Amino acid sequence: MNIAKEAYDPILSGRSGDLLGISGWVRIDQAMIDEFGELTHDIDPMHMDPEWATSSGPFGGTTAYGFLTISMLTHLFRSMAEQDLRNTDFGLFLNYGFDRLRLVSPVPSGSRIRGRFQHGGIREDDGGRRIVKLLCEVEVEGQERPALVCEWLSAWLPPESSGESGLSA
Repeated sequence: MNIAKEAYDPILSGRSGDLLGISGWVRIDQAMIDEFGELTHDIDPMHMDPEWATSSGPFGGTTAYGFLTISMLTHLFRSMAEQDLRNTDFGLFLNYGFDRLRLVSPVPSGSRIRGRFQHGGIREDDGGRRIVKLLCEVEVEGQERPALVCEWLSAWLPPESSGESGLSA
């Protein structure tokens, strides 16, 4: 059994509410926050200016962008599933969107986050693709409240149809 099949089996055959796993911790440092701000052309001082954020910001220091936290979901999930991206023998998952997403609490610069993933059910769309819902929480080490909670949707494409998705990546 290959790594991709081992990772995908619980997702494609699991039941809503099943815990799929918890990722390892990832540090969100100021350099990562600054790079994200530069890449997205969002130079908000609440995120990129530690002096200003400490004296004038609402959180006593810089915090990760909410969209940076959202963008970490893919890495957190893949690291939890030990997904081999080059192995497509069991198909592919494509981002399909979110049913619900909330940024619950800030991620302070220098803190560590991890993802907790539960099965949220599978349905078929009008095109016959399986739409998999993942119930996700991004936890911040040492904080009681999560940074993010969401219902993340992915379209699963079986190996024989991975070149004909009809979806944009």
